[in-house]
Amino acid sequence: MLKPNPLRDLSLSAVVAGFVAVLVGFTSSVAIVFAAAQALGANSAETASWIWALGLGMGLTSLGLSLYYRLPVLTAWSTPGAALIAASHGLSLPEATGAFIACAVLITVAGYSGLFERVMGRIPMAIAAALLAGVLARFALDAVLATRSAPLLVIVMTLAYLAGRRWWPRYAVPGVLLAGIVIALMQGQVHLAGVALEWTRPVFTMPVFSVGALVGIGLPLFVVTMASQNLPGVAAQRASGYQTPVSPVVGATGLASLVFAPFGGYAFNLAAITAAICMGREAHEDPTKRYTASAMAGVFYIALGLSGGAVAGLLQAFPRELVAAVAGLALLGTIAGGLATALKDEHHRDAALLTFVVTLSGLTIAGIGSAFWGVVAGGVALGFQNRR
Repeated sequence: MLKPNPLRDLSLSAVVAGFVAVLVGFTSSVAIVFAAAQALGANSAETASWIWALGLGMGLTSLGLSLYYRLPVLTAWSTPGAALIAASHGLSLPEATGAFIACAVLITVAGYSGLFERVMGRIPMAIAAALLAGVLARFALDAVLATRSAPLLVIVMTLAYLAGRRWWPRYAVPGVLLAGIVIALMQGQVHLAGVALEWTRPVFTMPVFSVGALVGIGLPLFVVTMASQNLPGVAAQRASGYQTPVSPVVGATGLASLVFAPFGGYAFNLAAITAAICMGREAHEDPTKRYTASAMAGVFYIALGLSGGAVAGLLQAFPRELVAAVAGLALLGTIAGGLATALKDEHHRDAALLTFVVTLSGLTIAGIGSAFWGVVAGGVALGFQNRR
């Protein structure tokens, strides 16, 4: 049996899936990251350094973990963590950096100690699959709603998706992206004026450790990253049939956070939404070769970090509706698979459906997102069923 060879296993669909994952991940939440940096008083050079740190952190962990385990492991920045930071008041950038380092230590310990993996091991597959479907279904709804502002663009992309699924399923998503770019160019909706060819320079911030920052940002950042990001990230892996070793992977994201925190890499975690793009059939027909899609996403993230200005401008040149449509269409297969798995077992069906609905709702309580509360709701429902 031949050993996996990344170059031999690589395909056009995997490259496009990696690019789409980065496109969706970056454009959907980069504004929150900018707001977080500005809330801490970061200047333009320090804000650019955040993109450098986050791009390299996500890129190196995604590329390294995917190639090491030969599994589609994709990491991301903590989006709810950025929102938490953006809502903070009265903290300086050095104080926040100290809190980022404390959060990184907690993530590393939770990962390598096996504590987080033991918690995840108690979640039934039906709940995990429903959680994944609920997280991703929002993107499918956003794709439908994008029809209101760009009907021609979204309809043509949908027709391209249906045609691709019928005649060339392996290249359905590349076809969708190509069709969207063509229509956007014809309508003059691709704006390349913001693309500037320049390298990003890292800026080191000396951390300052204070009780206020540790309690106000460090601990909440750890909680929302683990509950709202890593939890659905592991669920996405398991729902797609990949038994990724949770402890060392989560521990590695903690170490990456520790290294890049002084430069703006506030917190890294397992991706769920963008990872699902790399774990579907559209990325590669052979599940054992889909790791090349997440590895390519890592390459694109590294390019994003090194040339933050140019790549950021290029990704933001695409219209919002194009990003929403390509994300929603690329995730349809994964959503269908998640729902099929979640509702297959009648004994778990009510709990799985409740998990799906709560997760899809977007509910946020105490700064913790709906993914966590969806699992809580499903767990309570299972408890009542088992007690009965």
